[in-house]
Amino acid sequence: MKGQVVEKKRRQECRTVEEIIHLYCRGHHHERQGKRLCPECQELADYALERIRHCPRMAEKTFCSVCPIHCYAPERRRQILRVMRYGGWRMLFHHPLMALHHMCLSWQWHRKHG
Repeated sequence: MKGQVVEKKRRQECRTVEEIIHLYCRGHHHERQGKRLCPECQELADYALERIRHCPRMAEKTFCSVCPIHCYAPERRRQILRVMRYGGWRMLFHHPLMALHHMCLSWQWHRKHG
């Protein structure tokens, strides 16, 4: 049962990261190819999703930003932070349920580890 919960959490995190990267790509001067990402954003998405798929702490952590293990290379970490800052709050308008879920998890983590 625990494995199923972890995999569900992993899939949700992948969907959230993909959506935020899509918002970032659409909002900047990248090529717009329908719903496809520009090559630069696609490369970042592939990198981030690979990290999420192989995360050894998925059962314990809430988000990569609060994880004690930073598995992103320094430049990729800067890129994803820039994308998250841009797209995070925009999720409220484009994907409100996903954003609220993310906010609830964040509040729970801060209350617990505060």
